[in-house]
Amino acid sequence: MLTPYDEFPVHQASRPFSYIPSTDYNWDDGYYFGVFSPAEGVHLSTGARINANSDMIGGYALLNVRGHQTTLRFNRCWRRNFNVEVGPWKVEFVEPMKRIRLTLGPNDSGMQFDLMWEGTSPPFLEEHHVATNRGRRTTDQSRYSQPGTARGWIALGSKRWQVEPQGWHGARDHSWGLYAERPPLSPVASLLPPRETDAGPKRALRFWTCFRSEPFSGFWHVHETPDGEQVKMNDVFGTPFGGTLYRGWDAGPVALSAVRHDIAIDRATLMLRRADIELTDCAGGIWQQTFEPAAPPWVVQTMGYHPGSWKDGGTFFTFHGSEELAIEWDHFDFSNQPCPYEPYRVSGEAAATTFGEGATRGATVQGPEYLCKVTTRAPDGTIGEGAGQVEFFLNGRHGRYNPDGS
Repeated sequence: MLTPYDEFPVHQASRPFSYIPSTDYNWDDGYYFGVFSPAEGVHLSTGARINANSDMIGGYALLNVRGHQTTLRFNRCWRRNFNVEVGPWKVEFVEPMKRIRLTLGPNDSGMQFDLMWEGTSPPFLEEHHVATNRGRRTTDQSRYSQPGTARGWIALGSKRWQVEPQGWHGARDHSWGLYAERPPLSPVASLLPPRETDAGPKRALRFWTCFRSEPFSGFWHVHETPDGEQVKMNDVFGTPFGGTLYRGWDAGPVALSAVRHDIAIDRATLMLRRADIELTDCAGGIWQQTFEPAAPPWVVQTMGYHPGSWKDGGTFFTFHGSEELAIEWDHFDFSNQPCPYEPYRVSGEAAATTFGEGATRGATVQGPEYLCKVTTRAPDGTIGEGAGQVEFFLNGRHGRYNPDGS
């Protein structure tokens, strides 16, 4: 089946774009966009993924207002319409990798928006992600991330926010390939040999950020073992450290070579309180950054990735009774975290994956996605103020930040 993308001379396989070079149900392609303001305590997260092998495109619009979280979820069958749109939600690539229009029309949740997302520097292509288990590739993915800003408006019921670049910031990524096994469309673990337990170093810390603190913007991430080592790992992220800073579009990239961090966390919850960062660029220059959360983090479980995030127990990759449009929404008060959260109908082996990484402690849930105020000090002393999105979590023991592994 032909798609609009087949018009362009960009094929890298002998088949049309509607044909996917993998029969794995975990092969997907999609986007994440963030638009946020620390002064307002508002973080809009929206995106979608195409699972070609289940013939579904599914997504979400999640608005976190100081911990009060409204999530709209939607999906439909993909091959009937190749545009990046599902019901009232639509993405238009006005100028690829630079200006992207995001719209959400009227719907029962009361959330709407019309935004022009604008990159403030080029996207950063992360090191290719690969992970294996018993000889099978479970991750084989490319991803690029990009900082930005936005203009337009966001509304929730009678409340309306005017979005302007002076006070609003943005982050986004685009990834494709095999990311991770996504129940319920994944092998039944009880029918397979035990997973490898000695497949290399384990990840205990993840710190990911897209930020804008004029005149600087950029992206970097770091992953460490329980002993605080930054080494290649056999998991969905893999990369020890990587990133680039920019002074706008025209000044050229500042490649980064190393990071040191001093992260303040709440010892009872392991939630981020502040991060002081020292980055070394490839010319030996030292950059300093400070990240301070400006609102409670948003909780990923309501987005639609995890079993039980949809009310029938499925995900936005599964069929919900309509080939044209399935849509639903809910609201949660996550202003005091950790807090109780019970997924919708989910049972069996899928339940073990419901909460995702770094997101649960006992019977409660907490968000790993932080809206942060950001201060950046360049090697020449120039200081930039702004905001960024930070994904931070600890998995088990980390010798410095979680020595008892609680």
